[in-house]
Amino acid sequence: MTAVHPPRRRKVPVRQILCLLPLLLVAVVAVQHRSVLAEGFGHLRSAEWPWLLAAAGATCLTWVAAAVTRQGAVVDRLPLRRLLATQFAAGSANHLLPTGLGASAVNLRFMAVCGVPLARSSAALALYLLAESVARLGLLAVLLIAFPHALRIGTLLPEGALGPLLLVIGGVAVVAAGALLLVRRLRTAVFSFLRTALCEARSVHTRPARALALWSGSLAFPALQAAGLVLVGLALGLPIPPAHMALAYLAATVAVALVPTPGGLGSVEAALIVALVAAGGPAALATAVVLAYRIITVWLPLLPGALTLGALVRLKVI
Repeated sequence: MTAVHPPRRRKVPVRQILCLLPLLLVAVVAVQHRSVLAEGFGHLRSAEWPWLLAAAGATCLTWVAAAVTRQGAVVDRLPLRRLLATQFAAGSANHLLPTGLGASAVNLRFMAVCGVPLARSSAALALYLLAESVARLGLLAVLLIAFPHALRIGTLLPEGALGPLLLVIGGVAVVAAGALLLVRRLRTAVFSFLRTALCEARSVHTRPARALALWSGSLAFPALQAAGLVLVGLALGLPIPPAHMALAYLAATVAVALVPTPGGLGSVEAALIVALVAAGGPAALATAVVLAYRIITVWLPLLPGALTLGALVRLKVI
């Protein structure tokens, strides 16, 4: 008699699971923040649509600025269309994982597929983050000098919070320095990475086109983000000068960078509302502006970005 074997179970490809994972995460995050979404869409209905369309356009340009900066941070020529699509997908991943890990992972994988060695792609990522941070802080400093009384700084931090915050930052710095001094393997890895990063930075800055792309994109990215908030504020009639709104945005995003939440969900909203109130806006209207702004910049692109991410995984672009 011929033995009868049970039918084999068909294995689900890992790549197919990875394609569906972003959509599942989007659904989970959307359910968790459904009240915020409902309130934000309610405010959008009463806004002036030309300003909102302009805000959506500024949001789209942030992906172009990110792509320009990413290209400027690496000597190798990256495929332009795939690079731009990757930044759109990375924006979605960035709102699903803490502290920019999603975008960093997507871009590291993209550069690996493009043939950039891991050491150099990691150095390029560090250079990108450094340039974007320097540009953001530089824009904030310029606006603070130009409009020194735009924000009531005392209202940005709870009373007595500055001391503990400085203690935490100092403690983290001491622990990091101690680990470098005591753990030889860690010290070797860090110094090796720094040498690679410095070599990559020198190579980039010997090419004027790369250096221009790096720093112009780094400046354009936070400027376009701030412009998006300003345009939403104009759409809803927020009684704050546009430059003060931009200053409030930059101050809030610099402050919230220390809070490791996925895409800043929750922390960014709170910080932006506090900053707009500190700039002289009514609390209720500032809340409406922030919710509408986050709908345009986070929630509307989230599902298309997740679909793009799944498609890029399926096509082996990342």
